[in-house]
Amino acid sequence: MPNDNTVEQEQSFISHLIELRDRLLKAIVFILVIFVILFTFANDLYSQLAEPLRSSLPEGATMIATGVASPFLTPFKLSLVLSIFIAMPYLLYQIWSFIAPGLYQHEKKLAMPLLFSSIILFYSGMVFAFYVVFPLMFAFFAATTPEGVAMMTDISEYLDFVLKMFFAFGVAFEVPIATILLVIGGVTTAEKLADKRPYVIVGSFVLGMLLTPPDIISQVLLAIPIWLLFELGIIFSRFIKAKRDEDNDEDDEEAKAADKEFDEWEDDTEEGDFDDDPEDDKQDNDESQEDYNEYDDDDDDDLIEIIEDGEVVEDNYSQDNFSQDKTNSKNAIKDKTTKVETEHDFSDQVSDADMEKLFNSDSEKKS
Repeated sequence: MPNDNTVEQEQSFISHLIELRDRLLKAIVFILVIFVILFTFANDLYSQLAEPLRSSLPEGATMIATGVASPFLTPFKLSLVLSIFIAMPYLLYQIWSFIAPGLYQHEKKLAMPLLFSSIILFYSGMVFAFYVVFPLMFAFFAATTPEGVAMMTDISEYLDFVLKMFFAFGVAFEVPIATILLVIGGVTTAEKLADKRPYVIVGSFVLGMLLTPPDIISQVLLAIPIWLLFELGIIFSRFIKAKRDEDNDEDDEEAKAADKEFDEWEDDTEEGDFDDDPEDDKQDNDESQEDYNEYDDDDDDDLIEIIEDGEVVEDNYSQDNFSQDKTNSKNAIKDKTTKVETEHDFSDQVSDADMEKLFNSDSEKKS
């Protein structure tokens, strides 16, 4: 039979799966709603997307569709991909809402700005590619077209090329986020990254060569932003690291102060020094001492009279009476000790041996 912990873990896992399913459904519905709206203007959207190329084509040249279903599928594909791009903030919000409960407060404070910045930088890379890179790149391609060759680009191939460029520049513009995460994660430091600047510059041009067509214009237009964004990431990582170190120092000081208070409290506990009123402690001790000396006075025949000169007079005081008085005294000690320990929040209990010692000491005095 499964124990309670196993059942709770299974229920928690199932609840997480249900939440994940609900958020995925919300994201899919949101994308579909945007897609339905955009598909109504699918041809206009494709014409706008193809404008950088069409403006660079020679007079009389047009784009063509070589596939049978390309005139329908290409705008359809554009509408779907564009719906995902537009819905990206909402998708990231759903992802964030799912994982946020498992994060610490300081992680949440750090993740939110990085998440927002990554969205802005990705869109910035796409805008930079469309308005800066595409006109220059397509004009270069048109100018280098061999004589006698008609430049007529297929609409499907053009869409694939444009999406690839959007993705390449969008990811490239995430360099500051990657730099900040590396520094904050302790993988490296801003100073070490600054020392590797020559290698980063070379790597930027290599990355531009791999992600762009084999032309010098697009490579340079991708490599230079990567390098500049790398420098921007170093600046922000230094600022964030300094801020985190300052917060950590404050937390360390608070922790040290708390530890010092706890050590002082432990020392006071070991020495028996409490913050209670001394007069109250004296009164409690006096009451306890009176209880130690208290005997059962209900039985008038069994009484010990104490004479001032130390002599003891016994009236019908048998061994049974002595045992009964001993038990009564021990019970009184227990009751009073429990009261004192409750008031002072003691954790140690008075043992039977201690009560036996106190009772014997009291008996010897009376003897």
